[in-house]
Amino acid sequence: MYGTPHIVSDVMTHTVASVGRWASFKDMMGMMQDRRVSALPVLEGEGRVIGVVSEADLLPTEELRDSPEKGYALLRPAEVAKAGALTAGELMSSPAITVQANATLAEAARIMAHEKVKRLPVVDEAGLLQGVISRADLLKVFLRKDEDIAEEIRREIVAYLFPPPTSSIHVDVHDGVATLTGRVRDTSLVPVAARLVRAVEGVVDVEFDLAHGKGPREAQGHSVRSSRAP
Repeated sequence: MYGTPHIVSDVMTHTVASVGRWASFKDMMGMMQDRRVSALPVLEGEGRVIGVVSEADLLPTEELRDSPEKGYALLRPAEVAKAGALTAGELMSSPAITVQANATLAEAARIMAHEKVKRLPVVDEAGLLQGVISRADLLKVFLRKDEDIAEEIRREIVAYLFPPPTSSIHVDVHDGVATLTGRVRDTSLVPVAARLVRAVEGVVDVEFDLAHGKGPREAQGHSVRSSRAP
């Protein structure tokens, strides 16, 4: 009721470069360079994601090729095991860290932060590849038009918490900063509104300048300023 969070499928990349279990080291390197990506989902069967090969997985082999004698001394034990690997199945990190298409962007961001990855394969309930979402995709929500953000705040939050005629609120959004001005009968709902407005995708800051009362003669100053958590 209070806003519809954007989900992964809204911003993900649908056309994804991927490889099979038996893809060679050279093929993976070439695909990453040609498609300008830093990781490739590894698929099996009808498109089930079984792992991911990233640039980090390929580096041990590259280091050994450039300097075989010094290479092993620089690698961690886990990297030594991958240093001689030649196929995606041998090099991939498995099981793959994935996210479903109907997950919210906040959920995807938490997974990326917790797992320390830059992108996630997007899968359906059967684990089949649907797309990929990156850190850059998560930032797309902040490119929403100001008026689109303002309309969502009016429709999904103000209309429910502060319905007329007992309240009258004007919503303005400029460069992602949402400002709500006017009068409200129940100022106890202002903190609730602040939390809900901050949750609207694309909002970077929230400001309130709301007076208490039904009309100008009853108005007493009440203002709140809050910022969206980074």
